Amino acid sequence: MQSNHLSRHAQQVHTVAHGQAGGAGSDPSIARSWLRCLEDYHLDPSVIAAPVVLEHGRLLESRERLRQVLKIADTEMTSLHQQLSGAGHAVLLTDARGVILNCVTAPSERRIFERAGLWLGADWSEAREGTNGIGTCLVERQALTIHQNEHFRGRHTGLTCSASPVFDPHGELLAVLDVSSARPDVSRQSQFHTMALVNLSAKMIESCYFLRHFEQQWLLRFHLQAESVGLFSEGLLAFDGDGRICAANQSALNLLGTIRGGVLGKPLEMFFACNHDELFSRAMPNGSAAWPLYTRDGRQVFASLRGQARAPVWAVPAGLPQPQARAQAMPSVCLLDPALQSGFHRAVRVFERDVPLLLSGETGCGKEAFAQAVHQASQRCGKPFVAVNCASIPESLIESELFGYRGGSFTGARKEGMRGKLLQADGGTLLLDEIGDMPLALQTRLLRVLEERQVVPIGGGPQAVDVRIVSATHRDLLERVQQGTFREDLYYRLNGLEVALPAVRERSDKSQLLDFLLRQEAQGQVIEIEPSARQALLDFAWPGNVRQMRNVLRTLVALCDNSYIGLADLPAVVRAAGASVGADLPRECVGSGNKLDIAGPFAGQARSHNGCLDHAECQALLCVLEANRWHMTRVAEHLGISRNTLYRKLRKHGIARGV
Repeated sequence: MQSNHLSRHAQQVHTVAHGQAGGAGSDPSIARSWLRCLEDYHLDPSVIAAPVVLEHGRLLESRERLRQVLKIADTEMTSLHQQLSGAGHAVLLTDARGVILNCVTAPSERRIFERAGLWLGADWSEAREGTNGIGTCLVERQALTIHQNEHFRGRHTGLTCSASPVFDPHGELLAVLDVSSARPDVSRQSQFHTMALVNLSAKMIESCYFLRHFEQQWLLRFHLQAESVGLFSEGLLAFDGDGRICAANQSALNLLGTIRGGVLGKPLEMFFACNHDELFSRAMPNGSAAWPLYTRDGRQVFASLRGQARAPVWAVPAGLPQPQARAQAMPSVCLLDPALQSGFHRAVRVFERDVPLLLSGETGCGKEAFAQAVHQASQRCGKPFVAVNCASIPESLIESELFGYRGGSFTGARKEGMRGKLLQADGGTLLLDEIGDMPLALQTRLLRVLEERQVVPIGGGPQAVDVRIVSATHRDLLERVQQGTFREDLYYRLNGLEVALPAVRERSDKSQLLDFLLRQEAQGQVIEIEPSARQALLDFAWPGNVRQMRNVLRTLVALCDNSYIGLADLPAVVRAAGASVGADLPRECVGSGNKLDIAGPFAGQARSHNGCLDHAECQALLCVLEANRWHMTRVAEHLGISRNTLYRKLRKHGIARGV
């Protein structure tokens, strides 16, 4: 039966390749590939042969050469596999020779794809395996789908493969991203959706690689729409200090209507209607908000210019100052971590369609900064961004804070009344931080506002409101729904897209985040960090996340002498991050018996039930207490908790200030 199938397939290949008939290979690219396989590679479509697999050492060398690409692609591949509902798909990344370097698939299906020849280290170039998604994509240099009988070898006709090329900043093939399915019921029409997702993910990998490759260069990012600057479809031009272009991505070439050879080495002034000084005056270390720029042929684009990037940070400007916001603009947000960057792109896209965002993550991981960056990247960037912490406002006041009130509507009310946060954010964005702590009665009113787009202030009448909602929480809202403390209908109304922000200890850009926050706190002062001190800062778990890291760096900058931070300048708990005694506990968490002695400048002591119950939380408390000179209100504010919760945690760990 198998031999008959192979014979029929081989006959069809010979017939179509020599132009005698149509059929499965009637697509021009398939026919060209079949002809190459027969005449250039001298392959036999009926031969059953095992794939050529690189030995382990050579595979490791190949992976090392593309280490940065693999790191960028890992998150995208996992996300792509999830979007395809997982079952029956393998997401593959190969190098420019067609050798498989990474594979994401369900563990239960790994053997199925290995039997099909999709091994790590397997060579799927066209010269080895004939017409297939990976190999033919490499030759044709374009996205394509090879469906079942379109494969050259008869043994591969059970596969359907959709592949897209990944190019480096110089237009050379860098890798191939491929999705393969071994399911027999896959139709070619069903692959249109798959192909679109594969192509999108490949472009995301390309864009991230370009940004990282030119971290130390000037970089112009531009698009026809302001909201698309910062997204994968933007044009990217890297150039030197003289304004001469050294690299361009395909989107930039398309937007400028030229080819790669027509821009490399040329000055930017050849393509944009502005002089050298005017353009460079727009530059900011971490980019800037998009501004109008005209091409030489009179077309308007929107551009952002990154210059003098001393550290590898991909950042998005946060919201502009509003009357109800702080007196100065909020800081930018570091998004070099691939998971964060992917989440940001997705968040901006759905936010523009008025889809509510739900941000989840540990306390202090930067949910408000992330929300503000989404707002600034949207078309509402010039409108108000208003944040309200549902956990910090007393339950008796949260209704008036959110909805406002009419003057004289209750005892103690202002004579002129007050516009609530919802009306303050009219036309813009409202961040409901710690939404999980909102009282049930207020949840009902909020749901009504979201459904009716009207606000009813206390003692007043209904008023129309146009606001987009971003919610944030460190709690498990579904668990609170099950407990009956959070409305299920409100949960599904707020959770249009959930973005989980990683803790600092999980971020791949911890080093860049450290540099980013240090530059902000230094405010132009050049601060040098001793290598051992830097390593200690990177090794520390940062249980208080970005908030804790920023606070420690602010203290270090304020106290450092001669613009130099040494290991001895760090808080004791940070210095001891890499040290361990007994069961890998920090020195500060080791004492005699049940007593926990806090060494160094903390001058306090703590007791735990078992030596060191939760040393990560203990470290966070001690670090913030020291940095804030044991001022409990400021400590609670930095940790994002109430004073009552703070005191409860101090009692839990037995922490008391020394005399």
